[in-house]
Amino acid sequence: MTKTFRSAFLIPVAMAMVAPGVAQAQFSDNYNFLKAVKDRDGQKVTDFIQKPGSTVINSRDVTSGENALHIVVARRDNSWLTFLLAKGANPNLTDNDGNTPLMDAVQARFEEGVRTLLAYKAQVDKANDNGETPLIRAVQLRDVGLVRLLVAQGANVDKRDSLAGMSARDYAARDNRTPGLADALDAAKDSSAAKPSGPVQGPVF
Repeated sequence: MTKTFRSAFLIPVAMAMVAPGVAQAQFSDNYNFLKAVKDRDGQKVTDFIQKPGSTVINSRDVTSGENALHIVVARRDNSWLTFLLAKGANPNLTDNDGNTPLMDAVQARFEEGVRTLLAYKAQVDKANDNGETPLIRAVQLRDVGLVRLLVAQGANVDKRDSLAGMSARDYAARDNRTPGLADALDAAKDSSAAKPSGPVQGPVF
């Protein structure tokens, strides 16, 4: 075996031996980061985020596709939500069903979380795998307050889902039990979800 051939053979083999270790380390960091978020372990979360070149803040659960923002929205924890967004968490990443943290916040009727996500540039009309937007979901939940908030932030009242081919306006027109729902869709834009100024108040560790 010539020296040139030996080098050409050994380099790929060496890379193949190293690569699984690198992949395993990255997987381990992602898993442990999300676990730390679930456990509310602020010090561990901060340590992971501050690692040079770290991208764990946007890591996803291998089973559900959820990221850290989905986790804290599910427990209605606005302090952690604000903290993660301020550290660079992407508010527009989706889980395996196409749901953004904003959609989850609307589903949970977590208005404070909705306002925070919108303040950090969550896409108000980003639809899930069924074509449902946060506004459509708010109308289906008959939550007039959330409908007004989303419309004020520019939500498209005529964007149709792919499940029934209906828009938020269509769903509201079918509802005859919720006073003000249809009117809320015509609310004027305001600045009710303006991005907060001053120091970000995150969780106390």
